[in-house]
Amino acid sequence: MTDALPQILRSDAEDNRLRVLEAAREIFSEHGLEMPMRAIARRAGVGPATLYRRFPTKQALIEAAFADELQSCQSIVAEGCADRDPWRGFSSVLLRIGELNARNQGFIDAFLATYPDAVDFTEHRAGMLRSLAALCRRAQAAGAMRADVVLDDLVLVLMAGRGVSAATPELRVAAARRFAALAIEGFRATGSPGTLPPPARVTSFVLARV
Repeated sequence: MTDALPQILRSDAEDNRLRVLEAAREIFSEHGLEMPMRAIARRAGVGPATLYRRFPTKQALIEAAFADELQSCQSIVAEGCADRDPWRGFSSVLLRIGELNARNQGFIDAFLATYPDAVDFTEHRAGMLRSLAALCRRAQAAGAMRADVVLDDLVLVLMAGRGVSAATPELRVAAARRFAALAIEGFRATGSPGTLPPPARVTSFVLARV
C-alpha cells in the first residue's frame, strides 16, 4: 500500500497534465492566445491551483501545448529546404504551414510572438526564417521565383494567413489551401509579373518580438 499510493497520485497528476494540455490546444486553436488560464482549467475539468502547479505561467503552458506543432513546423521547413527542386520545396512549405495554421490558429500566434510572453520561440523562429531565406534565394537562382521577392514578403503571407478563419476547422483548412495557392502564384516568376510596391519590412519586427 505504501508504494501504491504515490504511484496512483503520480498517475492522477499526469492525467491532469494531459487534460490541461489538450484543453489548452483546443482553446488556443479556437480563440487564440488571449484566453485566460481559468478558462483552460474549466475546459480541462481541474481547479486553477492544479493548473498553476503544473504550469506556473501562461508562457510555460503555451510552450508545452505547442511543442508538437513546433516540431511539425520545423519538419515542414526542413523537408521543403531539402527538396532538390527549390520551387517545389517552397510551395510545399507555404501550403503545409498554411494548413498547420488553420488546424491550430494559436500556434502561429505563438510562433510569430504576438503574445508578448511567448519568447522561447525566438531561436526557432530565427533559424527557420534563415532556412526559408536560403530556399527563396535558391528558387530565384533557378528562375522559378520572381527576383524582387524578399523574405519579408513570405513573413507577410504567414501573418496574413493568421487571419483566415471560418466556422469549422475543415473550412479553415480549405480557405488556407486556397490562400496559399493564390500566394504561391504571386511569388511565381512566369510570364511578365508586374512591379511590386516597396516591401513591408516585417521580418525584423517578428524577430524583435521578445
